[in-house]
Order: sequence, then C-alpha cells, then structure tokens
Amino acid sequence: MKRSSSLTNGGNDVTKKRSQTQDSPLPDHIGWDLWRARDRWKHRFVSGMQEMGHGWFTEARANILGQLPRRGLKQSDLVARTGLTKQAVQQFVDSLVDEGILERERDPSDARARIVRLTEAGRSAMRDADAVKNSVEREFARHYSDEEFAQLRRLLKRIAENPDP
Repeated sequence: MKRSSSLTNGGNDVTKKRSQTQDSPLPDHIGWDLWRARDRWKHRFVSGMQEMGHGWFTEARANILGQLPRRGLKQSDLVARTGLTKQAVQQFVDSLVDEGILERERDPSDARARIVRLTEAGRSAMRDADAVKNSVEREFARHYSDEEFAQLRRLLKRIAENPDP
C-alpha cells in the first residue's frame, strides 16, 4: 500500500511520496522519525552519563531529573510535569534520595508539601550531564554541515514551540 501526502509550505506545494507496505517493520511518518531520533539521542546521553561514573543514571531517572529545575520543585508539581502517577514519582524520588542525588525539604509556604532539590552530588551530576549533552550534540552535528545542523535545530525548535501544530 502506497500513500502520498501533499504538504503546503509558505504557499508552495511540496509532494512527498512515501511507501509503506503492510509488512514494513516500522511506521513511516514524522512522529516515528522524531521518536527514533529522540531515542538515539537519549540512549547516547544515558550511556555517556554512565561512562562518566554515574551508574545510577537511567532513562527513567533522566525523565525525573529532566523535569526538575535546578532550584527544586514541589513533588506534586513534579508529578504534573512528568505525567507519571504520584506513586511512581514517589518511588523515583525515594530511590534518588537513597542514592544521595536528591533531597526533600519542607515547603515553607505549605507544611504538607515537600520541595525536591538536587544535593551537591546531584548538582555535580547535572554539570556532568551538561558536558555529556554537549558532547552528544557534537557527535550528531559532525554528520551534517554547520548550515544543515543549524537548520535542523531551528526546525525542531519551531515544532517544539508551536502551540498548534
């Protein structure tokens, strides 16, 4: 089964033909392309963190830490940001507290709430994460010209920031 789609870009029609057979192992659409690219980037990032000595760093934990501002956040807000259940976030935070990466403090404005913050070890890991992210970006960028990579970044930012795709 073949499908053809016509995209409009600034008044110019661009026709893309994509073929997909029923026995194709992977879907053929931009969502899948973005998903696969994200997975490749994230795998390399997590591997890089582990290579830097952060054996506790996993993709699941990266999802939690990636949603946590450096200044900290109410644990209930972390639940909302991650889309995980309260119980799942509780388990992740508990394990990261046990590892010495996070700490919980009482919220001075709400005695029932807890603020989740990075410890010094957590802040050190996030500095390493910044270095690993830059390294992974350089690895990806070397496969493209400077102009191509800059265009890729601009397009991804437009996709991510467009409230109404």
